[in-house]
Amino acid sequence: MGSLGVSDKGSQNSSFQGSETFLRDVFGGILNTYLRKNPTVHAIWELVRSDGDDRIFYDHFTFRTLFVDGYGIDSLSSFFMEYGYKVGGGMDFPEKKLRVLWFSPPQVHVPVDGHGLDNGPLPRLVIAEVLVDELSPTSQEIIRKYLKPGGGKQAVLSSTLGSLMWEKPTSTDFKQLAKESEIAAWTLVHGYTMNHLAFAVHRMKNGLGNIQSVKDFLQGKGFKLNKEGGIVKVSEDSLLLQISSISERLEVEFADGVTESIPASYIEFTERLVLPQYKDVPGDEIKELHRREGFELESANNVMESTRFTVDHIV
Repeated sequence: MGSLGVSDKGSQNSSFQGSETFLRDVFGGILNTYLRKNPTVHAIWELVRSDGDDRIFYDHFTFRTLFVDGYGIDSLSSFFMEYGYKVGGGMDFPEKKLRVLWFSPPQVHVPVDGHGLDNGPLPRLVIAEVLVDELSPTSQEIIRKYLKPGGGKQAVLSSTLGSLMWEKPTSTDFKQLAKESEIAAWTLVHGYTMNHLAFAVHRMKNGLGNIQSVKDFLQGKGFKLNKEGGIVKVSEDSLLLQISSISERLEVEFADGVTESIPASYIEFTERLVLPQYKDVPGDEIKELHRREGFELESANNVMESTRFTVDHIV
């Protein structure tokens, strides 16, 4: 993949150029907004936290953007790269007219008992952008009607507050856009609100320390899971395992006064297994660098179906 329009600023420097406390507070604001807007996600998050004696670990935070007039990946990633985040890799989804970059976090000191966003490992970032120029003229016109040039500079603030940087769309525009791109329509309504977070299952020390236990736990509690590509999404090398919930549907009032029930956000669980070359490393010495890194194209494509507007992929 090429540069994807993402600035290299900060990519060669893993040290912080600002306060780590501030960065963690930004993540905390993003998390709080995400939980406030998604009651089912909040319920799962609370269950995991209580089952783990308040010790939770994050694998990645994921966002959706629209690549037009400065609103794409770079509008959100540039802030985090100033704090030491680096591009880890990318994926293209031609059928969805979507491009994704993931970013690895800077190395920070984590206490032996560090966890959560206060003093635990920082999450990876996954940021997607809909390639607006590849959409139909009608869809492009709808998107550009709302996203005025220059507004993307407020991306991080928008994520933290959960507020749109543009005017609320009409139901007519939303439905028309959704016919071609559900992801673009989702983003037009939800903006930079976090699309989903993923727990790091392999870091959990309780009964949820493997993906099968998580699956049984969630189904036992009555939560609906995404079955696209199988309930457990398994990478080609079998070292990356993922499951995701189904986005709950929330009532949204559009600019024309029409109220519709549309998908909100969901939650994911990711387990990264130990790489073959480190199979002899004692269990208590295993660190993140010993585990499978990155993401899998097919699995990621299936996980994204958690916000599908229809419900045939639910189990």
